[in-house]
Amino acid sequence: MRVVLVDPSRTAAKFVSRLLEARNHEVRTFADGREALEYIKSDPDVGALITSAEPLSMSGLELCWETRLIATSQRPIYVILMSSTKEDDKLIEALDHGADDFLGKPPIAEELYARLRAAERFSTMQHELIRLATTDSLTGMYNRRAFFENAQQLCVRAETGYAMSAIMVDIDHFKDVNDLHGHDVGDDAICAVAHELMIGRAVVGRLGGEEFALLLDRSLAETTEVAERLRAQIAALKIGTGALSLTCSFGVSQWLAGDTIDRLLKRADMALYEAKIGGRNRVVIADNSMLTPSYSDASSRIRGARKSA
Repeated sequence: MRVVLVDPSRTAAKFVSRLLEARNHEVRTFADGREALEYIKSDPDVGALITSAEPLSMSGLELCWETRLIATSQRPIYVILMSSTKEDDKLIEALDHGADDFLGKPPIAEELYARLRAAERFSTMQHELIRLATTDSLTGMYNRRAFFENAQQLCVRAETGYAMSAIMVDIDHFKDVNDLHGHDVGDDAICAVAHELMIGRAVVGRLGGEEFALLLDRSLAETTEVAERLRAQIAALKIGTGALSLTCSFGVSQWLAGDTIDRLLKRADMALYEAKIGGRNRVVIADNSMLTPSYSDASSRIRGARKSA
């Protein structure tokens, strides 16, 4: 585990650091609380903070509190306050300020190791909960919620002028796959398509059923090339024993000034609808004429197309 250790005393920091390194923990040592905090912000692999109650520039309680603000649901950090005072009110104050645990100073080696074992158990459990909350259980890609959460980072970049485009994907005639071959084969088909769609540098998610979305930090032309390549790869797939082949329809849209993720995906979804009614197994690029119908009318048309897809 990567541990940030904060103590203004070189002697104390060296002592604790040696104990940690003896159990193969990676240690980053600081005397100054604010420097430690900046490092924690910059290094997502930090799994634990052990801080003295008296680091330089800010109190240990402040550092616990500020670290807890960094340790979101997506980034677990185990926080231990280390103090020579073991009074009950100090322990309560530490826990109220975001510490997960309290350690005497100087620490007893076996007690320190036991508390870090607890930290590792906590981290493992937290990461598993994050995985379950953000991953589609069938395909292993982002689920709908995680897709939109991760999309926000690309949207922020796009607002500053970086290129971003979206691809909406839907498996053609998927109802027939389930009806004729069974739901197990249908699941195999979804997994096979998902495997092709999970390409590097893309935020990819299963939005529901047989529908997928991709966000790429690329131009419209580059994204269209990607969509065409994916369409051909999927059309060449053989599912199960090789008796089943399938195709997908694709809609592509580009981020416009003042856009939102919903508008970007809505245009791609409308282009996908055009690909469906145009014969399926094709890529259609969204254009400005697709912005004319009201979103509610467009959504009704798209939902109708999905039922017969």
